[in-house]
Amino acid sequence: MPSTPWRRRRPTDSPRPAGRRWAGRLRRGGSLARQALLVRVGRRSAETGRAATATRAEVLHIGSDSARTLTIPAPGVPVDVSVDGSDPAPVSIPLLPGERTMSRRASFALVNACTLASLGLGLLAIFLAMDGQVRIAAACLVACVIFDGLDGALARKLGVASPFGAQMDSLADMCSFGLAAPVVVYASLADQVPQAAAAIATALVAGCAAIRLARFNVSPKDGRFFCGVPTTMVAAVLALTVLIGLPLPGMVQLAGVTLLAFAMVSSFPYVKLARLLKLPPWLWLLPIVGALLEPRMTFVLIVATYLVSGPLLWMRTRHTV
Repeated sequence: MPSTPWRRRRPTDSPRPAGRRWAGRLRRGGSLARQALLVRVGRRSAETGRAATATRAEVLHIGSDSARTLTIPAPGVPVDVSVDGSDPAPVSIPLLPGERTMSRRASFALVNACTLASLGLGLLAIFLAMDGQVRIAAACLVACVIFDGLDGALARKLGVASPFGAQMDSLADMCSFGLAAPVVVYASLADQVPQAAAAIATALVAGCAAIRLARFNVSPKDGRFFCGVPTTMVAAVLALTVLIGLPLPGMVQLAGVTLLAFAMVSSFPYVKLARLLKLPPWLWLLPIVGALLEPRMTFVLIVATYLVSGPLLWMRTRHTV
């Protein structure tokens, strides 16, 4: 008896038919969800003869004889589902979601005016720093911080928070805190340290600020802690350092600038200011007395304590887990 070539056979105890017979049975019968498992993206439609693509929307043709289609829009891209097989038309997204009354539009304009004011003050700080007026430029940065906190508070209070406002605030923060603050710091340290070292440290602040803002936009929000030091807080510390004129050597200040840059992109948890305000009143006596006696060194100690609190909280969380 001649030997036949070896072939892999389906075990006789397997309840599932093999190959195309099983796929054919599932395609002919079963629910819509079971038939959707057999979708092949790019299969041509009998009516249009055009292959479906997955760039803006994936058109899934279900079954062999069915004329129904499912249109699944890509994430973040609204589409207008067309029933005649034509290309889906994009749908415009309103800048202000919800009811578009005159009062809500005025509130929306006020909130965005605060954001634009922060952006304009950041540009003014750059121009003043280039002109040699470093102290006034630092005061403009402090005003940027105030307007940056004001627009978010007004948006939540007036009920006009929107994705457009969040993205616009992030872009303004990059211009005011990611670019203006390093320029002001560079102008203040250019005469105390080598210019190359000052340029590298301030460029590091700008790069870390960009990374920090981009990560914040795509990360889930935590109501208790910041992941890294916020960009706004770093800009406020740098501006106040220039404004009050710390009696520290230039290289020490440059090391502090570099440390703040890395603190922005770190993963250490830092307590939000809203939680710090809930501390017992007696804990505030020491910094208040220190601010009255020696405000500059008290400022340095407060900033150093806050920077160290992140690694300490991280170590405590690891030991707890």
